[in-house]
Amino acid sequence: MSASLSGPGSAQQAPGRGPVRSGLPGTSRTARNHAPITATGLVVKVVLLGLVAGIAIWAAFPLIDAKLWTGLAILAVTTAGLFYLYLTRRHIPAKYLVPGTLFLIAFQVFPVLYTASTAFTNFGDGHRGAKDDAIVAIQSSSVKQVPGSTEYALSIATQGDPATGPLVFLVTDPATGTVSAGDAGGLRPLDAADVTAAPGGKVTAARGYTVLNFGQASLRSQEITDLVVPTPGGALRSNGLSRAYEGKAIRAYDRSCDCVKDSETGRTWTADEAVGSFVAADGERLTQGWKVTVGLKNFSHVLTDPNISGPFFGTLLWNFAFAIGSTGLTFLLGMGIALALHSPRMRGTNLYRVLLILPYAMPSFAMLLIWRDMFNTDFGLINNLFGFGVDWFGQPWSARLAVLLVQLWLGYPYMFLVATGALQAIPRELTEASSVDGASPFQSFRSVTLPLLLVALSPLLIASFAYNFNNINAIWLTTEGGPFPADNPTNGATDLLITYTYRLAFGAQGAEFGLAAAVSIFIFAIVATVSAISFRRTRQQEEVYS
Repeated sequence: MSASLSGPGSAQQAPGRGPVRSGLPGTSRTARNHAPITATGLVVKVVLLGLVAGIAIWAAFPLIDAKLWTGLAILAVTTAGLFYLYLTRRHIPAKYLVPGTLFLIAFQVFPVLYTASTAFTNFGDGHRGAKDDAIVAIQSSSVKQVPGSTEYALSIATQGDPATGPLVFLVTDPATGTVSAGDAGGLRPLDAADVTAAPGGKVTAARGYTVLNFGQASLRSQEITDLVVPTPGGALRSNGLSRAYEGKAIRAYDRSCDCVKDSETGRTWTADEAVGSFVAADGERLTQGWKVTVGLKNFSHVLTDPNISGPFFGTLLWNFAFAIGSTGLTFLLGMGIALALHSPRMRGTNLYRVLLILPYAMPSFAMLLIWRDMFNTDFGLINNLFGFGVDWFGQPWSARLAVLLVQLWLGYPYMFLVATGALQAIPRELTEASSVDGASPFQSFRSVTLPLLLVALSPLLIASFAYNFNNINAIWLTTEGGPFPADNPTNGATDLLITYTYRLAFGAQGAEFGLAAAVSIFIFAIVATVSAISFRRTRQQEEVYS
């Protein structure tokens, strides 16, 4: 038969238009797949895209000032791509995936890549900027007052909060009466109409600045003394709180030899690009240097320097013991309590469960501080309650035992909760069947309950291990890494790699961000390797019991 049957769902050819469904005459497939945009949805889209445009414009100016054209191009392409994506009615899945992907890149991928790149540099105190910045800092810090130095009337000011805002020198030239504002970036003349000065030239008010009184300035006297304002003829430094002088730099950079010369002592420090410092013939380095790439030096420093490698490997062993002990002990205690309350013969289980999860409901940082006081040798609850005289945080092994006990108390409620949920998911018929076959309760637990629990909880145990491996709060808020041996005040008996890294980065000897980043990469590699092996074993276990 030449004629074909057509029903409500069949496609027909309508004159002057494409194929349509007979049940939806005149409606295209595109129109059916996309619901009309409501007025609220349109407003939300406009606001969000306007926010994207505003952020892009705000981020573009610093990139232009720094001449980072690659970053500016990435910003422009990303912004244009977002506008294209959300102004068209295509690529529906991408509309949901792109925001999460961008946040992943911004808050996960970029910090990891930046940390990795920092590990290959000497970035740290004295090595933060470029070589030109280091030269200016060296010359400015060597400024001394000499006979005939020009003196200026000085007012101390800030831009913003008097207690925390950046300091500014407001100085009046005695020859011309011109008022200038100076900071580490140099001097900038101010419009006379924006300044109010007392007789003698001392500035009492200036538009855009907060002039400090004597009390406010006294609180920041060390910062005022350290502030050096570069000038064409040398640099400005304070002489008290009301006068400033333009001194002469006794150390000057000589471009012909790429070195710094001291006019008083005659010493010379030559630039060493490999370490980013000016170095004298006897090996002395100037404090101020510049940031350079040092390759694998930080990694080899960690592994070969006896002052670092010894503490590093000793800390690594304790780090594994702490992470395994914290995870294993809390799991055993939490699982044991969950098994006890899972028994049908138990009464009042809801009350017990509420009481047992109380540690989990408390802020951990507050509980850590309370436990630190409870372990106090003289006044702590532990010694007074049990009649002990233990110096818990004064000896290495007692301090380690103390932090494991604290972790046990803080961590078992979590394991109790997850073990309770996993036990309730195990059919009772399995354990009953094992009992019928003659298995004892322990054999039933070992052969049936425990394997099924581990299948369900292994990913959580791996995550708990990774968390405890980097649990800086557990150590820093209780022992601060101590006790410390007399010959090494930078590495204590309870230090984890993360606390050791923190001390390297922010210790009293100065920040060493490059070295700390290298240690962080070691930590990442260790945790990633252990986690990958554990997940592989977990998958094998799942295949056996699936």
